Amino acid sequence: MQKISLELEVYSFHIDFIGHVNNTVYIQWMEIGRTKLLEAVGMPTQEIFQQGFAPVLVQTNITYKLPLHLGDRVQVQMWISELKNASAIMQFRFYKEQETLAAEGWQKGLFVDTQTMRPRRLRPEERCLFAPYVHSTVDTQLANSLVEIP
Repeated sequence: MQKISLELEVYSFHIDFIGHVNNTVYIQWMEIGRTKLLEAVGMPTQEIFQQGFAPVLVQTNITYKLPLHLGDRVQVQMWISELKNASAIMQFRFYKEQETLAAEGWQKGLFVDTQTMRPRRLRPEERCLFAPYVHSTVDTQLANSLVEIP
């Protein structure tokens, strides 16, 4: 299983009135992770928009373990725990120095047709692109059983 990993730094504009990273920043970092995932699988956002579909979020959940402060370096890890026909559940972990877990969360995303705004199923060749990032025995087996289109 592969993970999307990125390192970010906490800047002054990330800090809230009590001196640690504001909760909304984690959602922005999740957005960066999702964008990196789409790029890694060869489906950059601009290209899929041109093809008439788009990723949207339907649910976000974050559990905060330790605060992050100005100047901290944050390691973000992301992977897919569930891949369905038109949706996916993406897992996130946020670490501070020495791999200390600061927060973890998940988001449920959905692909929609940009004309109808209705769910759009991934084609088998599109599902295969996500397979390396799926960490779920059933979903990984299913994705691996699909024929890969060169």
